[in-house]
Amino acid sequence: MTNILQQLPKPLFILAPMDDVTDTVFRRIIGQCAPPDLYFTEFMNVDGFCSPGRQKVSKKIKKTDVESPIIAQIWGKNPENYYMVAQELALQGFDGIDINMGCPIKTITKNGCCSALINNEDKAKEIIDRTRDGINKTGMKITLSVKTRIGIKDLDTSWIEFLLGQNLDMLIIHMRSAKDMSKVPARWELMSQIVALRDQISPGTLLVGNGDVMSIEQGKDLVRQYGIDGIMIGRGIFHDPYLFSGRDVWANKDPKSKISLYKSHIELFESTWAGQYKTTAPLNKFCKIYINGFDGAKELREKLMSCRTTEELLEIIENALQKIQ
Repeated sequence: MTNILQQLPKPLFILAPMDDVTDTVFRRIIGQCAPPDLYFTEFMNVDGFCSPGRQKVSKKIKKTDVESPIIAQIWGKNPENYYMVAQELALQGFDGIDINMGCPIKTITKNGCCSALINNEDKAKEIIDRTRDGINKTGMKITLSVKTRIGIKDLDTSWIEFLLGQNLDMLIIHMRSAKDMSKVPARWELMSQIVALRDQISPGTLLVGNGDVMSIEQGKDLVRQYGIDGIMIGRGIFHDPYLFSGRDVWANKDPKSKISLYKSHIELFESTWAGQYKTTAPLNKFCKIYINGFDGAKELREKLMSCRTTEELLEIIENALQKIQ
Protein backbone atom coordinates (compact mmCIF):
# COMPACT_ATOMS: atom_id res chain seq x y z
CA MET A 1 0.00 0.00 0.00
CA THR A 2 1.51 3.33 -1.11
CA ASN A 3 1.45 6.43 1.06
CA ILE A 4 -1.74 8.12 -0.15
CA LEU A 5 -0.28 11.61 0.19
CA GLN A 6 2.21 10.82 -2.55
CA GLN A 7 -0.65 10.18 -4.98
CA LEU A 8 -2.77 13.24 -4.30
CA PRO A 9 -2.64 16.54 -6.21
CA LYS A 10 -0.83 19.61 -4.94
CA PRO A 11 -1.99 21.88 -3.54
CA LEU A 12 -4.06 19.55 -1.42
CA PHE A 13 -7.54 20.58 -0.31
CA ILE A 14 -8.88 18.75 2.75
CA LEU A 15 -12.26 18.64 4.50
CA ALA A 16 -11.53 19.41 8.16
CA PRO A 17 -12.62 17.19 11.04
CA MET A 18 -15.50 18.87 12.89
CA ASP A 19 -17.10 17.13 15.84
CA ASP A 20 -20.76 16.20 15.34
CA VAL A 21 -20.61 17.66 11.82
CA THR A 22 -18.34 15.79 9.42
CA ASP A 23 -19.84 12.35 10.00
CA THR A 24 -20.20 9.73 7.27
CA VAL A 25 -23.53 11.25 6.16
CA PHE A 26 -22.28 14.80 5.64
CA ARG A 27 -19.08 13.56 4.02
CA ARG A 28 -21.14 11.62 1.48
CA ILE A 29 -23.32 14.64 0.75
CA ILE A 30 -20.22 16.78 0.17
CA GLY A 31 -18.82 14.00 -2.00
CA GLN A 32 -21.94 14.08 -4.16
CA CYS A 33 -21.60 17.85 -4.58
CA ALA A 34 -17.84 18.33 -4.92
CA PRO A 35 -15.43 15.98 -3.12
CA PRO A 36 -12.28 17.26 -1.44
CA ASP A 37 -8.90 15.73 -2.23
CA LEU A 38 -8.89 14.14 1.21
CA TYR A 39 -11.51 13.50 3.90
CA PHE A 40 -10.99 13.47 7.67
CA THR A 41 -13.32 11.76 10.12
CA GLU A 42 -14.65 13.42 13.23
CA PHE A 43 -12.15 13.10 16.08
CA MET A 44 -12.55 9.88 18.06
CA ASN A 45 -11.43 9.32 21.63
CA VAL A 46 -9.08 6.33 21.86
CA ASP A 47 -9.76 5.83 25.56
CA GLY A 48 -13.50 5.60 24.92
CA PHE A 49 -12.89 3.22 22.01
CA CYS A 50 -10.93 0.92 24.33
CA SER A 51 -13.70 0.92 26.95
CA PRO A 52 -17.22 -0.45 27.33
CA GLY A 53 -18.36 2.75 25.57
CA ARG A 54 -16.73 1.62 22.32
CA GLN A 55 -19.97 1.36 20.35
CA LYS A 56 -20.93 4.96 21.05
CA VAL A 57 -17.60 6.53 20.11
CA SER A 58 -17.08 4.26 17.09
CA LYS A 59 -19.77 6.28 15.27
CA LYS A 60 -17.08 8.91 14.85
CA ILE A 61 -15.11 6.68 12.47
CA LYS A 62 -17.96 5.06 10.55
CA LYS A 63 -17.19 5.31 6.84
CA THR A 64 -18.08 3.91 3.45
CA ASP A 65 -15.95 3.15 0.42
CA VAL A 66 -17.12 6.30 -1.37
CA GLU A 67 -15.47 8.53 1.27
CA SER A 68 -12.00 8.07 -0.09
CA PRO A 69 -9.21 8.75 0.54
CA ILE A 70 -9.88 9.23 4.25
CA ILE A 71 -7.84 9.80 7.40
CA ALA A 72 -9.11 8.92 10.88
CA GLN A 73 -8.46 11.58 13.50
CA ILE A 74 -7.99 10.41 17.09
CA TRP A 75 -7.36 11.95 20.49
CA GLY A 76 -7.04 10.80 24.08
CA LYS A 77 -4.80 10.38 27.08
CA ASN A 78 -3.43 6.84 27.22
CA PRO A 79 -0.57 6.12 24.76
CA GLU A 80 -1.26 2.38 24.91
CA ASN A 81 -4.79 2.99 23.68
CA TYR A 82 -3.35 4.91 20.73
CA TYR A 83 -1.24 1.84 19.99
CA MET A 84 -4.23 -0.51 19.97
CA VAL A 85 -6.53 1.83 18.07
CA ALA A 86 -3.90 2.54 15.42
CA GLN A 87 -3.72 -1.16 14.63
CA GLU A 88 -7.46 -1.44 14.26
CA LEU A 89 -7.80 1.67 12.10
CA ALA A 90 -5.01 0.54 9.81
CA LEU A 91 -6.69 -2.83 9.34
CA GLN A 92 -10.06 -1.15 8.73
CA GLY A 93 -8.64 0.42 5.59
CA PHE A 94 -8.08 4.02 6.62
CA ASP A 95 -5.48 5.80 4.50
CA GLY A 96 -3.94 7.50 7.48
CA ILE A 97 -4.19 8.41 11.15
CA ASP A 98 -4.08 11.96 12.44
CA ILE A 99 -3.51 12.86 16.09
CA ASN A 100 -5.51 15.82 17.39
CA MET A 101 -3.12 18.03 19.32
CA GLY A 102 -5.05 21.22 18.67
CA CYS A 103 -8.56 21.14 20.11
CA PRO A 104 -8.69 23.91 22.77
CA ILE A 105 -11.96 22.98 24.49
CA LYS A 106 -11.43 23.16 28.26
CA THR A 107 -13.31 19.95 29.07
CA ILE A 108 -10.72 18.17 26.90
CA THR A 109 -7.55 20.08 27.75
CA LYS A 110 -8.10 19.85 31.53
CA ASN A 111 -7.36 16.12 31.17
CA GLY A 112 -4.07 16.81 29.42
CA CYS A 113 -5.36 16.04 25.92
CA CYS A 114 -5.23 17.78 22.53
CA SER A 115 -3.81 21.33 22.75
CA ALA A 116 -2.69 20.68 26.35
CA LEU A 117 0.02 18.48 24.81
CA ILE A 118 1.71 21.65 23.52
CA ASN A 119 3.03 22.03 27.07
CA ASN A 120 3.90 18.34 27.41
CA GLU A 121 6.32 17.29 24.68
CA ASP A 122 7.30 14.08 26.48
CA LYS A 123 3.70 12.87 26.48
CA ALA A 124 3.17 14.06 22.91
CA LYS A 125 6.21 12.10 21.75
CA GLU A 126 5.05 8.97 23.55
CA ILE A 127 1.64 9.26 21.87
CA ILE A 128 3.18 9.76 18.41
CA ASP A 129 5.62 6.87 18.91
CA ARG A 130 2.96 4.43 20.14
CA THR A 131 0.62 5.38 17.31
CA ARG A 132 3.41 4.74 14.82
CA ASP A 133 4.21 1.43 16.57
CA GLY A 134 0.59 0.39 16.17
CA ILE A 135 0.60 1.19 12.46
CA ASN A 136 3.91 -0.61 11.94
CA LYS A 137 2.61 -3.66 13.78
CA THR A 138 0.09 -4.19 10.96
CA GLY A 139 2.61 -3.77 8.16
CA MET A 140 0.30 -1.22 6.54
CA LYS A 141 1.98 1.81 4.98
CA ILE A 142 -0.58 4.41 5.99
CA THR A 143 0.21 8.01 6.85
CA LEU A 144 0.77 9.51 10.27
CA SER A 145 0.06 13.19 10.83
CA VAL A 146 -0.66 15.70 13.58
CA LYS A 147 -3.10 18.61 13.60
CA THR A 148 -2.23 21.32 16.08
CA ARG A 149 -2.33 25.07 16.78
CA ILE A 150 0.47 27.62 16.65
CA GLY A 151 0.90 27.46 20.44
CA ILE A 152 -0.91 28.04 23.71
CA LYS A 153 -0.96 31.86 23.56
CA ASP A 154 1.29 32.85 20.66
CA LEU A 155 3.50 31.18 18.08
CA ASP A 156 5.54 28.55 19.93
CA THR A 157 8.44 27.79 17.60
CA SER A 158 9.85 25.16 19.97
CA TRP A 159 6.58 23.21 19.68
CA ILE A 160 6.60 23.42 15.88
CA GLU A 161 10.27 22.37 15.85
CA PHE A 162 9.46 19.44 18.10
CA LEU A 163 6.67 18.20 15.82
CA LEU A 164 8.80 18.62 12.71
CA GLY A 165 11.38 16.39 14.37
CA GLN A 166 8.92 13.50 14.68
CA ASN A 167 9.17 12.27 11.08
CA LEU A 168 5.50 12.95 10.34
CA ASP A 169 4.05 12.57 6.87
CA MET A 170 1.98 15.72 7.29
CA LEU A 171 1.65 18.54 9.80
CA ILE A 172 -1.57 20.56 9.82
CA ILE A 173 -1.49 23.91 11.61
CA HIS A 174 -4.61 25.79 12.64
CA MET A 175 -3.35 29.35 12.48
CA ARG A 176 -4.66 30.37 15.89
CA SER A 177 -3.41 29.69 19.40
CA ALA A 178 -5.31 27.55 21.87
CA LYS A 179 -6.16 30.72 23.81
CA ASP A 180 -7.52 32.34 20.65
CA MET A 181 -10.18 29.61 20.30
CA SER A 182 -12.10 30.97 17.27
CA LYS A 183 -12.51 34.47 18.68
CA VAL A 184 -9.92 36.23 16.52
CA PRO A 185 -8.97 35.99 12.83
CA ALA A 186 -6.53 33.24 11.88
CA ARG A 187 -2.95 34.51 12.12
CA TRP A 188 -1.77 33.58 8.66
CA GLU A 189 1.04 36.16 8.82
CA LEU A 190 2.92 33.69 11.07
CA MET A 191 2.99 30.97 8.43
CA SER A 192 6.25 32.23 6.85
CA GLN A 193 8.14 31.40 10.06
CA ILE A 194 6.56 27.95 10.19
CA VAL A 195 7.45 27.23 6.55
CA ALA A 196 11.05 28.25 7.20
CA LEU A 197 11.22 25.79 10.10
CA ARG A 198 9.69 23.02 7.98
CA ASP A 199 12.16 23.62 5.15
CA GLN A 200 15.06 23.56 7.59
CA ILE A 201 14.06 20.63 9.81
CA SER A 202 11.86 18.30 7.77
CA PRO A 203 11.40 19.31 4.10
CA GLY A 204 9.68 15.98 3.39
CA THR A 205 6.79 16.73 5.76
CA LEU A 206 3.75 18.12 3.98
CA LEU A 207 2.64 21.37 5.60
CA VAL A 208 -1.07 22.25 5.55
CA GLY A 209 -2.68 25.43 6.85
CA ASN A 210 -6.13 25.81 8.37
CA GLY A 211 -8.24 28.76 9.50
CA ASP A 212 -10.81 31.14 7.95
CA VAL A 213 -10.50 29.80 4.40
CA MET A 214 -13.82 30.31 2.64
CA SER A 215 -13.01 29.37 -0.94
CA ILE A 216 -10.61 27.35 -3.08
CA GLU A 217 -9.35 30.54 -4.71
CA GLN A 218 -8.50 32.03 -1.32
CA GLY A 219 -6.75 28.77 -0.43
CA LYS A 220 -4.69 28.84 -3.63
CA ASP A 221 -3.66 32.41 -2.88
CA LEU A 222 -2.41 31.34 0.57
CA VAL A 223 -0.54 28.40 -0.94
CA ARG A 224 1.19 30.71 -3.41
CA GLN A 225 1.93 33.34 -0.78
CA TYR A 226 3.48 31.03 1.81
CA GLY A 227 4.67 28.01 -0.14
CA ILE A 228 2.64 25.44 1.79
CA ASP A 229 1.42 22.12 0.43
CA GLY A 230 -2.27 22.39 1.10
CA ILE A 231 -5.26 23.87 2.82
CA MET A 232 -7.74 22.36 5.27
CA ILE A 233 -11.22 23.88 5.14
CA GLY A 234 -13.73 23.65 7.99
CA ARG A 235 -16.48 26.18 8.53
CA GLY A 236 -16.27 27.40 4.95
CA ILE A 237 -18.20 24.32 3.91
CA PHE A 238 -21.22 25.61 5.87
CA HIS A 239 -21.61 28.36 3.30
CA ASP A 240 -21.20 26.23 0.19
CA PRO A 241 -21.51 22.44 -0.10
CA TYR A 242 -19.91 22.77 -3.56
CA LEU A 243 -16.90 24.66 -2.18
CA PHE A 244 -14.36 22.07 -3.29
CA SER A 245 -15.45 22.46 -6.92
CA GLY A 246 -13.69 25.83 -6.98
CA ARG A 247 -16.65 27.26 -8.87
CA ASP A 248 -19.56 29.45 -7.81
CA VAL A 249 -22.14 26.66 -8.02
CA TRP A 250 -24.15 26.94 -4.82
CA ALA A 251 -25.00 30.64 -5.12
CA ASN A 252 -26.67 29.89 -8.45
CA LYS A 253 -28.74 26.94 -7.23
CA ASP A 254 -32.49 27.51 -7.18
CA PRO A 255 -34.56 26.97 -3.99
CA LYS A 256 -35.82 23.60 -5.19
CA SER A 257 -32.26 22.28 -5.59
CA LYS A 258 -31.21 23.53 -2.15
CA ILE A 259 -34.27 22.07 -0.40
CA SER A 260 -33.86 18.78 -2.28
CA LEU A 261 -30.26 18.49 -1.10
CA TYR A 262 -31.38 18.82 2.51
CA LYS A 263 -33.98 16.15 1.82
CA SER A 264 -31.22 13.86 0.54
CA HIS A 265 -29.20 14.55 3.70
CA ILE A 266 -32.15 13.66 5.96
CA GLU A 267 -32.91 10.46 4.04
CA LEU A 268 -29.27 9.40 4.11
CA PHE A 269 -29.09 10.19 7.82
CA GLU A 270 -32.13 8.02 8.49
CA SER A 271 -30.89 5.08 6.43
CA THR A 272 -27.38 5.30 7.92
CA TRP A 273 -28.27 5.54 11.59
CA ALA A 274 -31.58 3.61 11.50
CA GLY A 275 -33.20 5.16 14.53
CA GLN A 276 -30.04 5.34 16.66
CA TYR A 277 -30.80 9.00 17.32
CA LYS A 278 -33.97 9.79 19.26
CA THR A 279 -34.27 13.44 18.17
CA THR A 280 -33.64 15.51 15.07
CA ALA A 281 -31.04 17.63 16.91
CA PRO A 282 -28.10 16.18 14.90
CA LEU A 283 -29.84 17.39 11.72
CA ASN A 284 -30.70 20.87 12.95
CA LYS A 285 -27.12 22.14 12.68
CA PHE A 286 -27.22 21.47 8.93
CA CYS A 287 -30.52 23.19 8.25
CA LYS A 288 -29.07 26.65 7.63
CA ILE A 289 -26.53 25.25 5.16
CA TYR A 290 -29.26 24.21 2.76
CA ILE A 291 -32.26 26.35 3.68
CA ASN A 292 -30.66 29.70 3.02
CA GLY A 293 -30.35 32.35 0.37
CA PHE A 294 -33.88 32.40 -1.04
CA ASP A 295 -37.24 34.01 -0.29
CA GLY A 296 -39.03 32.26 2.55
CA ALA A 297 -35.91 30.41 3.73
CA LYS A 298 -36.07 31.84 7.26
CA GLU A 299 -39.71 30.80 7.73
CA LEU A 300 -39.04 27.33 6.33
CA ARG A 301 -36.04 26.90 8.64
CA GLU A 302 -38.16 27.79 11.65
CA LYS A 303 -40.68 25.10 10.73
CA LEU A 304 -37.96 22.51 10.17
CA MET A 305 -36.11 23.33 13.38
CA SER A 306 -39.30 22.73 15.38
CA CYS A 307 -39.66 19.15 14.10
CA ARG A 308 -39.08 16.20 16.41
CA THR A 309 -38.89 13.35 13.90
CA THR A 310 -37.39 12.82 10.46
CA GLU A 311 -40.88 11.97 9.22
CA GLU A 312 -42.03 15.48 10.17
CA LEU A 313 -38.98 16.98 8.49
CA LEU A 314 -39.59 15.13 5.26
CA GLU A 315 -43.29 15.99 5.23
CA ILE A 316 -42.58 19.73 5.54
CA ILE A 317 -39.87 19.54 2.89
CA GLU A 318 -42.14 17.66 0.50
CA ASN A 319 -44.85 20.30 0.95
CA ALA A 320 -42.30 23.05 0.28
CA LEU A 321 -41.13 21.32 -2.90
CA GLN A 322 -44.69 20.87 -4.16
CA LYS A 323 -45.39 24.59 -3.71
CA ILE A 324 -42.31 25.41 -5.80
CA GLN A 325 -43.44 23.06 -8.57
